[in-house]
Amino acid sequence: MAYRRTEKTERRLAEVRERIVSAAWAVVAESGFEAASVSAVAERAGLSAGGIYRHFSSRGDLLTEVFERASGHELGVLASVAAPVAAPVAAPVAAPVAAPVAASDGGVRERLARVIATFARRALDGRRLAYALIAEPVDPSVDAARLEYRRRYRDLFAGLVREGVAAGELPPQNPELTGAALVGAVAECLVGPLAPEHDHGDDESLIANVTKLALNVTGVTADVG
Repeated sequence: MAYRRTEKTERRLAEVRERIVSAAWAVVAESGFEAASVSAVAERAGLSAGGIYRHFSSRGDLLTEVFERASGHELGVLASVAAPVAAPVAAPVAAPVAAPVAASDGGVRERLARVIATFARRALDGRRLAYALIAEPVDPSVDAARLEYRRRYRDLFAGLVREGVAAGELPPQNPELTGAALVGAVAECLVGPLAPEHDHGDDESLIANVTKLALNVTGVTADVG
């Protein structure tokens, strides 16, 4: 008879796996992917190296999951910022309905500016992790995930551009092409300032300039905040 794991065993395995991912994420956030060796992650998680391999087939497999979770979290934050504020919904006085926490007021240009500024500010607030996600040389499997997330960021920007063109807020253009240009321009502008050896400068000025550049890419030439 084949062995079947009990619900308790499955839960314990899931908890250990989560501990491993959290440990690897912490190492990457502090010191980058290069520092996230199996031994370093095992020590952080309180496990043996063999314990890591019972849950992940390779170091690349583990780091790919860390990359996907971290990038997915950041993309989710930006998607919330990009969303328009929900229209008021009738509700009893005792239970008013609040607008979504991170949604943005204003038109597409204002929402796009907030998305770019939020991306840049979060990157600068977590420089080491941001540099690892955007530019650090990585295992091929992580690099493949990076390309996939660049496409997802492109799609987020393209959606805003498409909405702006339809509303007459942005000039006619190819939304996918502009979205790809925005991903490349913003990432390239931040790589230098995020690099571990780079001295910290005026973050607010950098954020404002990156945001202005991004809006210029869409055909908006007005200054921002």
